Amino acid sequence: MDLTVVAYVIYLLVSIALTVWVARTLSHNGRIFLADVLHGNEKLAEAVNHLLVVGFYLVNLGFVALYLNGDDDIENARGVFEALSTKLGVVLLVLGVMHLGNVYVLNRIRRRGVMEREQLPPVGPTDWVAPAAGM
Repeated sequence: MDLTVVAYVIYLLVSIALTVWVARTLSHNGRIFLADVLHGNEKLAEAVNHLLVVGFYLVNLGFVALYLNGDDDIENARGVFEALSTKLGVVLLVLGVMHLGNVYVLNRIRRRGVMEREQLPPVGPTDWVAPAAGM
């Protein structure tokens, strides 16, 4: 079997496994964060979480598929490792950037919600005071 094909198979197996693992980890641990961002609305948090996971899979698996193509033929075991390290390194960087992007956007949404909650007085006003005459 051609070593280039072996490198492709290993690349696909590892990349897909990493993408699935990261997506499941983010989905599982992101539920609590999303519930807080969405003010405790568990159903909405679950729906948003599912949509984020689907988008994560589409973007990352699409990138993995597009990045599969290699320009050089691999002729020895060293070439397999070099090709895999480059390809898997880029996939890991893309997974990390996607994760950080999601966290950044959700944190901004959360921060905006916290600021809106802080603007509301803890107790509604019951009366008003007329301004002083000399001011």
